[in-house]
Amino acid sequence: MSARALRPSLRANPAAHLPSPWELLARAPAALVARVWEEIQADEVLDRAAALSYYLLFAAFPALLFLAALLGLLPAPGLMERLVGYLDRVLPPDAASLLRRTLAELPRGATRSLLSVGALTALWSASAGMTSLIAALNVVRDVEDPRPWWLRRLLAVALTLGVMLFLVTALVLLVLGPPLAQALASPAGLGPVVTVAWRLLEWPVAAGLALAGIALTYGLAPARRPAWRGITPGALFALLAWLGASAALRAYVQHLADYHATYGSIGAVILLLLWLYLSGLALLVGAEIDAELERAVAAPARDGTAESGERAA
Repeated sequence: MSARALRPSLRANPAAHLPSPWELLARAPAALVARVWEEIQADEVLDRAAALSYYLLFAAFPALLFLAALLGLLPAPGLMERLVGYLDRVLPPDAASLLRRTLAELPRGATRSLLSVGALTALWSASAGMTSLIAALNVVRDVEDPRPWWLRRLLAVALTLGVMLFLVTALVLLVLGPPLAQALASPAGLGPVVTVAWRLLEWPVAAGLALAGIALTYGLAPARRPAWRGITPGALFALLAWLGASAALRAYVQHLADYHATYGSIGAVILLLLWLYLSGLALLVGAEIDAELERAVAAPARDGTAESGERAA
């Protein structure tokens, strides 16, 4: 199916304004699905997600080390416990147990020293996963990255640090938000109401923060800035696909498969690698959706320029 099905009405109003990605999505969703599938095959997204999961696996543990150092410097109690709780809810049990043991084995009281050579080394190692993600997003968006390798790596370090700080901020909000809101509402007798409301809103708030993080990554990582800023269909798809894949993998492992019996002591690592693969695949497919929507906007402008040139000739 041609990409022209995505942009039938753009010719009638050329470049009057940049249509929103949601407007384009509503015009021809079936054509978009067909085009995205073609691009997934052309860009070898499945293979790139596999390569991305390899780098993310080796980046995960240094990232946890650096994250533990950041959390240890904050006076708010319960941040690490909340992080472990979210990992337990998202990851397959064996993979979550592996990360939980890793966090438990970190040296207590060493967080300040970690924010020196050890933390910088961990941050540099963790940025390898972001470097791979930047390269994959450039392929998805059909962009040749003109930046030298050292600038790409520094960008990866900065984005990795940004993701860490964003995660820490989200954890602080999720941990300190409820007691603060309850303290403010108690004089009016609304403390119990706030408690119940937070229990209902905790996961939607966490999902919203994750969605914002995905959107920021899509906006800052590629060599060419996207046409749209903010929440896009691709970012929303990536979040929903990631949550759905995580839930499906967790249910599959709990009820249908026993990776520990099949793979022995490395079963937890295999599960973590599989979860990282599904996570990377969700991110790349979401980026493909946004890239195809951008092509639908750019193509009429190119066609209009060509037609003007033909008339002038």
